Amino acid sequence: MAEKSFINPEGMVRPGAYRLQRSRSIFRREGPRRAMSLELKDVTKRAGDNVHIHPTSLTLAEGSFNVLLGTTLSGKTSLMQLMAGLVAPSTGKVWFRGRDVTGLPVQRRNVSMVYQQFINYPNLSVYENIASPLRVAGLGRREIEDRVRKVAELLRLVPMLKRRPAELSGGQQQRTAIARALIKDSDVILLDEPLANLDYKLREELRDELPRLFAGRSAIVVYATTEPTEALLFGGNTATLHQGRITQFGKTSEIYRRPADLLTAQVFSDPPINLAPVVKRGPEIALGDTVRWRAGRSAAGLADGAYTIGIRPHLVTPAAPAGNAGAIDGRVLVTEISGSESVIHFDIGGRTWVSQTAGIHPLEVGAAARLY
Repeated sequence: MAEKSFINPEGMVRPGAYRLQRSRSIFRREGPRRAMSLELKDVTKRAGDNVHIHPTSLTLAEGSFNVLLGTTLSGKTSLMQLMAGLVAPSTGKVWFRGRDVTGLPVQRRNVSMVYQQFINYPNLSVYENIASPLRVAGLGRREIEDRVRKVAELLRLVPMLKRRPAELSGGQQQRTAIARALIKDSDVILLDEPLANLDYKLREELRDELPRLFAGRSAIVVYATTEPTEALLFGGNTATLHQGRITQFGKTSEIYRRPADLLTAQVFSDPPINLAPVVKRGPEIALGDTVRWRAGRSAAGLADGAYTIGIRPHLVTPAAPAGNAGAIDGRVLVTEISGSESVIHFDIGGRTWVSQTAGIHPLEVGAAARLY
């Protein structure tokens, strides 16, 4: 019989996948249990002259929720594929549970991956889609039924179990893909922008559910997103990526509050952070010839000289605040009003600044305005 290849919903493409033996199943663990961690040791990924991942070292602990935050093409998917074993690193090693798994085939890794596309078996019911990893593992009918029922209840899929994917909404299809990843009881669960193609309401709903679904599990969860708000919502740890490099990794709240460098601050800001050249002289910071304010605690210890200042949009407002604030004059470029807040773009001497402020501020395009 000729060797066959197929693509399953986890995106794993390998020759001979139909002939995977149960004795080599990714579900079987042998020997004493070791503390679980996933380590990337100086891994790189190149394609010809293009470098997708520069030398990267990263350790993810058991039971952790980790966010990969970066713009499109920053390297998030490439990094996940290296973690999953879908691609081999050009250099470097991948370790899991204290052993080198760099050359271990993906079929022998206990890994699940969910993409932003709704990838399910179209000819199977929702029940069979969810149960498919357990059937591959050779579990009994009763255990499969119990586990499918539990995960379907968690993701509110019980009324849809007899339907096929084509009969589901986009959100229900993505829930099915997530359920399949959860039921497998994987050591590593990789979520590659799984909510990107959902409408706003479904996206908000699943954002609230995901941390609860993974709470208390020993799995290492990795979630890729382009949205800083998602990283802040999920908490846990965040790795900020820029052009194939991790610029910082640590607790999400700490990275947001104390970015290590300008690139990290830019990655972790939406709307974009406002940047401007300033000069510190003694207790004052000067922006241009007319705008001055007293240096805060974060700048008080800096030596006098020229710097680039970054001010997040929610700290810039057209309404005069009380206390220490610098005022700067400009002209309105555009105003975006969502109902609960206004995002206003200003021209400040040829440089664009953004204010994100609560309430409705219907400023006219081209009108003179003062920011604080």
